[in-house]
Amino acid sequence: MSVHSPYAELLARMPIERHEIVILGSTTRYWVYGPVDAALTIVIAHGYRGEHHGLEPVIAQLPGIRWIGPDMPGFGESTPLTEVPHSIDGFAKWLTAFVDALGLSGTAVTLGHSFGTIISSKAVADGLKTPALILVNPISTSGLEGPSKTATKLTVAFYRLAGLLPDRVGAFLLKRWIVVQFMSSVLAKTKDRELRRWIHYQHHTYFNNFASRDSVVEAFEASVGSDVSTYSDGITVPTLLVAAELDDITPVQAHRDLVESMADARLELLMGVGHLIHYEVPGLAAAAIHSFLVEQGLFGDLPPEATTVQGNIESGAEPSTP
Repeated sequence: MSVHSPYAELLARMPIERHEIVILGSTTRYWVYGPVDAALTIVIAHGYRGEHHGLEPVIAQLPGIRWIGPDMPGFGESTPLTEVPHSIDGFAKWLTAFVDALGLSGTAVTLGHSFGTIISSKAVADGLKTPALILVNPISTSGLEGPSKTATKLTVAFYRLAGLLPDRVGAFLLKRWIVVQFMSSVLAKTKDRELRRWIHYQHHTYFNNFASRDSVVEAFEASVGSDVSTYSDGITVPTLLVAAELDDITPVQAHRDLVESMADARLELLMGVGHLIHYEVPGLAAAAIHSFLVEQGLFGDLPPEATTVQGNIESGAEPSTP
Protein backbone atom coordinates (compact mmCIF):
# COMPACT_ATOMS: atom_id res chain seq x y z
CA MET A 1 0.00 0.00 0.00
CA SER A 2 1.42 3.38 -1.00
CA VAL A 3 1.76 6.23 1.48
CA HIS A 4 1.19 9.79 0.32
CA SER A 5 4.27 11.98 0.31
CA PRO A 6 3.91 15.21 2.30
CA TYR A 7 5.99 16.88 -0.42
CA ALA A 8 4.13 15.49 -3.45
CA GLU A 9 2.21 18.67 -4.27
CA LEU A 10 5.35 20.83 -4.38
CA LEU A 11 7.17 18.26 -6.51
CA ALA A 12 4.22 17.93 -8.92
CA ARG A 13 4.66 21.57 -9.91
CA MET A 14 8.12 20.92 -11.32
CA PRO A 15 8.94 19.58 -14.79
CA ILE A 16 10.82 16.26 -14.53
CA GLU A 17 12.63 14.39 -17.30
CA ARG A 18 14.34 10.98 -17.27
CA HIS A 19 17.55 10.38 -19.25
CA GLU A 20 20.39 7.88 -19.41
CA ILE A 21 24.05 7.92 -20.35
CA VAL A 22 26.87 5.36 -20.20
CA ILE A 23 29.68 6.38 -17.82
CA LEU A 24 32.61 4.06 -17.05
CA GLY A 25 30.56 1.06 -18.09
CA SER A 26 27.50 2.02 -16.04
CA THR A 27 24.26 2.79 -17.83
CA THR A 28 23.49 5.72 -15.58
CA ARG A 29 19.87 6.80 -15.38
CA TYR A 30 19.30 10.34 -14.19
CA TRP A 31 16.42 12.74 -13.65
CA VAL A 32 16.34 16.45 -14.43
CA TYR A 33 14.07 18.61 -12.26
CA GLY A 34 13.13 22.23 -12.79
CA PRO A 35 13.36 24.68 -15.68
CA VAL A 36 15.78 23.93 -18.52
CA ASP A 37 16.82 27.60 -18.62
CA ALA A 38 17.46 27.91 -14.86
CA ALA A 39 20.35 30.16 -13.90
CA LEU A 40 21.86 27.45 -11.70
CA THR A 41 22.24 23.67 -11.93
CA ILE A 42 23.00 21.37 -8.98
CA VAL A 43 24.23 17.80 -9.50
CA ILE A 44 23.49 15.33 -6.70
CA ALA A 45 25.43 12.35 -5.34
CA HIS A 46 22.95 10.47 -3.16
CA GLY A 47 23.41 8.34 -0.05
CA TYR A 48 24.26 4.67 0.35
CA ARG A 49 21.50 2.32 -0.86
CA GLY A 50 19.54 5.40 -1.84
CA GLU A 51 18.63 6.66 -5.31
CA HIS A 52 17.27 9.77 -6.96
CA HIS A 53 13.95 9.85 -5.06
CA GLY A 54 15.62 10.49 -1.71
CA LEU A 55 16.48 14.17 -2.25
CA GLU A 56 13.18 15.02 -3.94
CA PRO A 57 11.69 16.61 -0.79
CA VAL A 58 14.60 19.11 -0.79
CA ILE A 59 14.46 19.59 -4.57
CA ALA A 60 10.75 20.41 -4.33
CA GLN A 61 11.47 23.34 -2.00
CA LEU A 62 13.70 25.09 -4.57
CA PRO A 63 11.86 25.03 -7.92
CA GLY A 64 13.92 27.82 -9.48
CA ILE A 65 16.99 25.60 -9.69
CA ARG A 66 17.73 22.92 -12.29
CA TRP A 67 18.55 19.75 -10.37
CA ILE A 68 20.18 16.66 -11.84
CA GLY A 69 19.70 13.53 -9.74
CA PRO A 70 21.35 10.36 -11.04
CA ASP A 71 20.98 6.90 -9.57
CA MET A 72 24.59 6.15 -8.75
CA PRO A 73 26.08 3.01 -10.37
CA GLY A 74 24.69 -0.19 -8.88
CA PHE A 75 21.75 1.57 -7.20
CA GLY A 76 18.24 2.38 -8.34
CA GLU A 77 17.95 2.02 -12.11
CA SER A 78 21.67 2.44 -12.89
CA THR A 79 23.80 -0.58 -13.72
CA PRO A 80 27.10 -1.25 -11.91
CA LEU A 81 30.46 0.17 -12.91
CA THR A 82 32.58 -2.10 -15.08
CA GLU A 83 35.67 0.03 -15.78
CA VAL A 84 36.45 0.98 -12.16
CA PRO A 85 35.58 -0.64 -8.81
CA HIS A 86 32.73 0.46 -6.55
CA SER A 87 35.19 2.27 -4.30
CA ILE A 88 35.30 5.93 -3.27
CA ASP A 89 37.86 6.52 -5.99
CA GLY A 90 35.72 4.66 -8.55
CA PHE A 91 32.53 6.55 -7.66
CA ALA A 92 34.44 9.87 -7.66
CA LYS A 93 35.79 9.16 -11.15
CA TRP A 94 32.24 8.31 -12.26
CA LEU A 95 30.84 11.56 -10.80
CA THR A 96 33.50 13.69 -12.51
CA ALA A 97 32.98 11.89 -15.83
CA PHE A 98 29.19 12.28 -15.47
CA VAL A 99 29.44 16.04 -14.92
CA ASP A 100 31.89 16.38 -17.80
CA ALA A 101 29.69 14.33 -20.16
CA LEU A 102 26.74 16.63 -19.45
CA GLY A 103 28.86 19.68 -20.22
CA LEU A 104 28.50 21.04 -16.69
CA SER A 105 32.12 21.10 -15.54
CA GLY A 106 32.85 24.36 -13.75
CA THR A 107 29.25 25.59 -13.78
CA ALA A 108 27.14 23.08 -11.80
CA VAL A 109 27.21 23.13 -8.01
CA THR A 110 27.94 19.69 -6.52
CA LEU A 111 25.75 18.35 -3.70
CA GLY A 112 26.50 15.17 -1.79
CA HIS A 113 24.25 13.46 0.73
CA SER A 114 25.57 11.06 3.40
CA PHE A 115 27.71 8.49 1.52
CA GLY A 116 27.56 10.90 -1.41
CA THR A 117 29.36 13.54 0.67
CA ILE A 118 32.47 11.33 0.70
CA ILE A 119 32.23 10.70 -3.05
CA SER A 120 31.66 14.34 -3.96
CA SER A 121 34.45 15.51 -1.63
CA LYS A 122 36.88 13.04 -3.18
CA ALA A 123 35.85 14.14 -6.67
CA VAL A 124 36.29 17.85 -5.88
CA ALA A 125 39.63 17.21 -4.17
CA ASP A 126 40.75 15.32 -7.27
CA GLY A 127 39.82 18.12 -9.63
CA LEU A 128 36.08 18.10 -10.32
CA LYS A 129 35.39 21.70 -11.30
CA THR A 130 32.49 23.20 -9.39
CA PRO A 131 31.76 26.70 -8.07
CA ALA A 132 30.68 25.34 -4.67
CA LEU A 133 30.17 22.15 -2.70
CA ILE A 134 27.14 21.33 -0.52
CA LEU A 135 27.29 18.42 1.94
CA VAL A 136 24.02 17.27 3.55
CA ASN A 137 24.44 14.93 6.53
CA PRO A 138 28.19 14.83 5.86
CA ILE A 139 30.20 11.82 7.01
CA SER A 140 32.79 14.04 8.67
CA THR A 141 34.60 11.23 10.45
CA SER A 142 34.65 7.44 10.32
CA GLY A 143 31.36 5.81 11.27
CA LEU A 144 33.38 3.64 13.63
CA GLU A 145 34.08 6.81 15.62
CA GLY A 146 30.47 8.01 15.64
CA PRO A 147 27.94 8.17 18.51
CA SER A 148 26.70 4.60 17.88
CA LYS A 149 29.97 2.65 17.69
CA THR A 150 28.43 -0.68 18.71
CA ALA A 151 25.63 -0.43 16.16
CA THR A 152 28.16 0.50 13.47
CA LYS A 153 30.38 -2.48 14.31
CA LEU A 154 27.37 -4.80 14.15
CA THR A 155 26.40 -3.31 10.78
CA VAL A 156 29.91 -3.86 9.46
CA ALA A 157 29.80 -7.49 10.64
CA PHE A 158 26.38 -7.95 9.02
CA TYR A 159 27.53 -6.67 5.61
CA ARG A 160 30.72 -8.69 5.72
CA LEU A 161 28.71 -11.81 6.50
CA ALA A 162 26.41 -11.04 3.57
CA GLY A 163 29.50 -10.71 1.39
CA LEU A 164 30.87 -14.10 2.46
CA LEU A 165 27.66 -16.06 1.93
CA PRO A 166 26.62 -17.43 -1.50
CA ASP A 167 25.37 -14.58 -3.69
CA ARG A 168 21.65 -15.40 -3.50
CA VAL A 169 21.75 -15.99 0.25
CA GLY A 170 23.68 -12.76 0.84
CA ALA A 171 21.26 -10.73 -1.28
CA PHE A 172 18.30 -12.39 0.48
CA LEU A 173 19.76 -11.40 3.87
CA LEU A 174 20.40 -7.80 2.84
CA LYS A 175 16.83 -7.36 1.59
CA ARG A 176 15.01 -8.68 4.65
CA TRP A 177 12.10 -6.51 5.81
CA ILE A 178 13.35 -6.48 9.39
CA VAL A 179 16.77 -5.20 8.31
CA VAL A 180 15.29 -2.24 6.44
CA GLN A 181 12.76 -1.54 9.19
CA PHE A 182 15.40 -1.57 11.91
CA MET A 183 17.57 0.91 10.01
CA SER A 184 14.62 3.19 9.29
CA SER A 185 13.35 3.09 12.89
CA VAL A 186 16.76 3.92 14.33
CA LEU A 187 17.44 6.84 12.00
CA ALA A 188 14.00 8.51 12.12
CA LYS A 189 13.80 11.03 14.97
CA THR A 190 10.46 12.70 14.25
CA LYS A 191 7.58 12.01 16.61
CA ASP A 192 5.04 12.67 13.86
CA ARG A 193 3.46 9.26 13.22
CA GLU A 194 2.35 9.99 9.68
CA LEU A 195 5.77 11.30 8.73
CA ARG A 196 7.45 8.25 10.27
CA ARG A 197 5.08 6.01 8.35
CA TRP A 198 6.02 7.73 5.09
CA ILE A 199 9.76 7.52 5.90
CA HIS A 200 9.47 3.77 6.49
CA TYR A 201 7.54 3.43 3.23
CA GLN A 202 10.28 5.29 1.36
CA HIS A 203 12.96 3.01 2.77
CA HIS A 204 11.03 -0.18 2.06
CA THR A 205 10.29 1.02 -1.48
CA TYR A 206 13.78 2.14 -2.51
CA PHE A 207 16.42 0.80 -0.10
CA ASN A 208 16.57 -2.61 -1.79
CA ASN A 209 16.93 -1.25 -5.32
CA PHE A 210 20.51 -2.33 -5.83
CA ALA A 211 21.97 -4.26 -8.75
CA SER A 212 23.79 -7.06 -6.97
CA ARG A 213 25.02 -8.33 -3.64
CA ASP A 214 28.63 -7.78 -4.67
CA SER A 215 28.25 -4.15 -5.74
CA VAL A 216 26.30 -3.17 -2.61
CA VAL A 217 28.79 -4.86 -0.27
CA GLU A 218 31.72 -3.34 -2.15
CA ALA A 219 30.14 0.10 -1.81
CA PHE A 220 29.50 -0.48 1.89
CA GLU A 221 33.16 -1.32 2.49
CA ALA A 222 34.03 1.92 0.73
CA SER A 223 31.60 3.87 2.91
CA VAL A 224 33.14 2.72 6.21
CA GLY A 225 36.70 2.99 5.00
CA SER A 226 36.70 6.72 4.34
CA ASP A 227 35.09 10.04 5.27
CA VAL A 228 35.03 13.67 4.14
CA SER A 229 37.95 14.65 6.39
CA THR A 230 40.19 12.35 4.34
CA TYR A 231 39.87 14.75 1.39
CA SER A 232 39.24 18.10 3.07
CA ASP A 233 42.74 19.45 2.44
CA GLY A 234 42.11 19.30 -1.31
CA ILE A 235 38.79 21.19 -1.20
CA THR A 236 39.24 24.91 -1.82
CA VAL A 237 35.80 25.88 -3.17
CA PRO A 238 33.19 27.42 -0.84
CA THR A 239 31.56 24.55 1.06
CA LEU A 240 28.35 24.28 3.07
CA LEU A 241 27.81 21.52 5.62
CA VAL A 242 24.15 20.92 6.55
CA ALA A 243 24.41 18.65 9.58
CA ALA A 244 22.10 17.31 12.28
CA GLU A 245 22.28 17.54 16.04
CA LEU A 246 21.04 13.97 16.60
CA ASP A 247 22.88 12.19 13.79
CA ASP A 248 23.66 8.61 14.83
CA ILE A 249 26.52 8.35 12.34
CA THR A 250 28.60 11.51 12.86
CA PRO A 251 28.94 13.55 16.10
CA VAL A 252 28.51 17.33 15.97
CA GLN A 253 32.09 17.99 17.09
CA ALA A 254 33.40 16.12 14.05
CA HIS A 255 31.53 18.56 11.79
CA ARG A 256 32.96 21.53 13.68
CA ASP A 257 36.46 20.10 13.45
CA LEU A 258 36.02 19.48 9.73
CA VAL A 259 34.90 23.05 9.07
CA GLU A 260 37.94 24.37 10.93
CA SER A 261 40.22 22.26 8.76
CA MET A 262 38.77 23.44 5.44
CA ALA A 263 39.80 26.49 3.43
CA ASP A 264 36.31 28.00 3.03
CA ALA A 265 33.53 26.16 4.83
CA ARG A 266 30.55 26.89 7.04
CA LEU A 267 28.29 24.69 9.15
CA GLU A 268 24.52 24.89 9.46
CA LEU A 269 23.44 22.67 12.35
CA LEU A 270 19.79 21.57 12.41
CA MET A 271 18.50 20.91 15.91
CA GLY A 272 16.25 18.03 16.95
CA VAL A 273 16.81 16.00 13.79
CA GLY A 274 19.09 13.10 12.88
CA HIS A 275 20.44 11.48 9.71
CA LEU A 276 17.19 11.94 7.76
CA ILE A 277 17.33 15.70 7.19
CA HIS A 278 16.12 15.16 3.61
CA TYR A 279 12.94 13.44 4.80
CA GLU A 280 12.16 15.14 8.11
CA VAL A 281 13.11 18.79 7.54
CA PRO A 282 13.74 19.36 3.83
CA GLY A 283 12.51 22.94 4.16
CA LEU A 284 15.26 23.70 6.65
CA ALA A 285 17.85 22.10 4.39
CA ALA A 286 16.52 24.08 1.41
CA ALA A 287 16.63 27.34 3.39
CA ALA A 288 20.26 26.73 4.36
CA ILE A 289 21.18 25.84 0.78
CA HIS A 290 19.36 28.86 -0.62
CA SER A 291 21.07 31.28 1.78
CA PHE A 292 24.47 29.81 0.96
CA LEU A 293 23.92 30.08 -2.80
CA VAL A 294 22.76 33.69 -2.51
CA GLU A 295 25.75 34.59 -0.34
CA GLN A 296 28.09 33.04 -2.90
CA GLY A 297 26.47 35.05 -5.69
CA LEU A 298 25.36 31.86 -7.42
CA PHE A 299 21.60 32.34 -7.19
CA GLY A 300 19.19 35.25 -6.72
CA ASP A 301 16.31 35.58 -4.30
CA LEU A 302 13.39 33.18 -4.58
CA PRO A 303 9.76 34.20 -4.16
CA PRO A 304 8.70 33.80 -0.49
CA GLU A 305 6.48 30.80 -1.22
CA ALA A 306 9.28 28.82 -2.87
CA THR A 307 10.97 27.78 0.34
CA THR A 308 8.92 26.25 3.15
CA VAL A 309 10.94 26.60 6.35
CA GLN A 310 9.94 24.02 8.93
CA GLY A 311 11.90 25.08 12.00
CA ASN A 312 14.82 27.10 13.26
CA ILE A 313 18.40 26.47 12.25
CA GLU A 314 20.77 26.26 15.22
CA SER A 315 17.96 26.77 17.70
CA GLY A 316 17.35 24.61 20.73
CA ALA A 317 13.81 23.88 19.67
CA GLU A 318 12.90 20.71 17.86
CA PRO A 319 11.86 21.55 14.28
CA SER A 320 8.22 21.18 13.40
CA THR A 321 7.07 18.59 10.90
CA PRO A 322 4.62 18.86 8.02
